[in-house]
Amino acid sequence: MAIGTAIATGAAIATVVLPSASAAEEKTPEQIIKLCERTKVLNGKKQSLEDFGGSGFGGPGFASDTCDFVETKEIEFFDGPTEKVTVDFPNCEVDSGPEAKFTWTATVGQGQGKYTATQQGAGGGLFGFLSGSWLKHKGTTDLTIRTVTAGDSEIRQIPKGKVLHMEFTPRMQRMTGEWRVKINADPGSFAVNPSPEQNFAAPEIVEGPVVLPGAAGAAGIADGTLKPVLTDC
Repeated sequence: MAIGTAIATGAAIATVVLPSASAAEEKTPEQIIKLCERTKVLNGKKQSLEDFGGSGFGGPGFASDTCDFVETKEIEFFDGPTEKVTVDFPNCEVDSGPEAKFTWTATVGQGQGKYTATQQGAGGGLFGFLSGSWLKHKGTTDLTIRTVTAGDSEIRQIPKGKVLHMEFTPRMQRMTGEWRVKINADPGSFAVNPSPEQNFAAPEIVEGPVVLPGAAGAAGIADGTLKPVLTDC
């Protein structure tokens, strides 16, 4: 039972162009992400052409010198959408039992990047790197995992004349940042015109569940609040 989408996708977004790039050199966020994919150094780690399908023999070469994901805002925490996670348990008839025994489960979807190169499910590349930034935060699972779950067995008392069901509200978090790409200045040569340093930035927002550590090395579970809801028969 999926109980919340995990990413603010948004449609068109404004390109952030840092001062050293002229108006004629402005690029869309998707173009900036392509430069980031094909960068020589991704967050301090040197890449090879093979990392993005290049070969050095007529294939794609490096498109930028560095790319870094930089958080621009402190991580935010908030309540996700509430979902009903059990059937109704009535205590309406004279011979109804005043107690409900049940097992509940809730599943929360993980985040994904805004751009083609950072969509959910990618094990490496930019999305793998974004996951590394995500993991810096306490109680956060790897973003390449599609979902996390929560659940337990419960026994609840049901007052006479009431119907009980349980609702779960996941605890969510939001990471806001930018992919920052730099192309170094080229002094030029006999056959190549000189070019100035260029800097571009594409904004990124990822949302996903807060995750509690699992027992005995098991996968982490989604944090949140389980609440009983009583209605009249």
